Amino acid sequence: MAALFAPRRGAGAAGRRWLVLLVPPLLVLLLARPAGALVEGLYCGTRDCYEVLGVSRSAGKAEIARAYRQLARRYHPDRYRPEPGDDGPGRTPQSAEEAFLLVATAYETLKDEETRKDYDYMLDHPEEYYSHYYHYYSRRLAPKVDVRVVILVSVCAISVFQFFSWWNSYNKAISYLATVPKYRIQATEIAKQQGLLKKAKEKGKNKKSKEEIRDEEENIIKNIIKSKIDIKGGYQKPQICDLLLFQIILAPFHLCSYIVWYCRWIYNFNIKGKEYGEEERLYIIRKSMKMSKSQFDSLEDHQKETFLKRELWIKEKYEVYKQEQEEELKKKLASDPRWKRYRRWMKNEGPGRLTFVDD
Repeated sequence: MAALFAPRRGAGAAGRRWLVLLVPPLLVLLLARPAGALVEGLYCGTRDCYEVLGVSRSAGKAEIARAYRQLARRYHPDRYRPEPGDDGPGRTPQSAEEAFLLVATAYETLKDEETRKDYDYMLDHPEEYYSHYYHYYSRRLAPKVDVRVVILVSVCAISVFQFFSWWNSYNKAISYLATVPKYRIQATEIAKQQGLLKKAKEKGKNKKSKEEIRDEEENIIKNIIKSKIDIKGGYQKPQICDLLLFQIILAPFHLCSYIVWYCRWIYNFNIKGKEYGEEERLYIIRKSMKMSKSQFDSLEDHQKETFLKRELWIKEKYEVYKQEQEEELKKKLASDPRWKRYRRWMKNEGPGRLTFVDD
């Protein structure tokens, strides 16, 4: 019995080996796409675009355009009239519309050099099915406007918005300083010394009302404040070079400048061991305080002088100064009545309790 079944087991093993060898080619045949160049969904579908227009593959742009105009006039749905014995693609108004769309598609395919090159390549290499699909839809779905133009317009729009926003902030700062007695009195004295207020009150041929004189005096005071006071920080006078557009243009220059500055810093202070100057000391202090340049520039001069006197560019002395500031802040909060009420509320009520207040 065993001898009878032995050959069958050998035959089964050989059959399985043949099956394993045949499976990959069968899968390739099943998954492979048809090798025909004209595929539904690409360009003119199963029709040849050259045959649709009635031209050869060597036809020039003028010949293609002339054939398109003739066929477009013939199959246009609004002008189509079936001719006797017409056995072309447009025998009825519905088929004439389909023929007109097909002619238009063929012309759109062949009038552009790049699209025509892709189409000719598809005709010559029908086996690259997925590549043809990619090129076709990548051209159809590509944005009509250059991305670089969109980026440039966006950057320009942001820069314009920045400019007007900064000017608005600057004018608000000037208007506020004009209401501060300290600066207003000084600006008024300067205006009197220069005789600007007398000119505003002079009556010429056109008499000025009190409101006009008041507005003119206010503008004179604001102009003096603009010329005499250097506003720093977020309310400083806007400059063209600070806009995003110019920052992008000057980015390579700033990068090279930073690399040169960093190399000089390493060479002078790390290698040669030179002492820090005032500018370098303030830079180290600003980095230790984690402040931006605009924030640090907005500080008063006497504050910067205090930093230099206490030698805060030295790490140990800065840690002592930082601890002192924290202790001073705690004392201020401890003596602040609002902070006391807040701590009392957190202790008695807390944010997680709901209570009904009678008053």
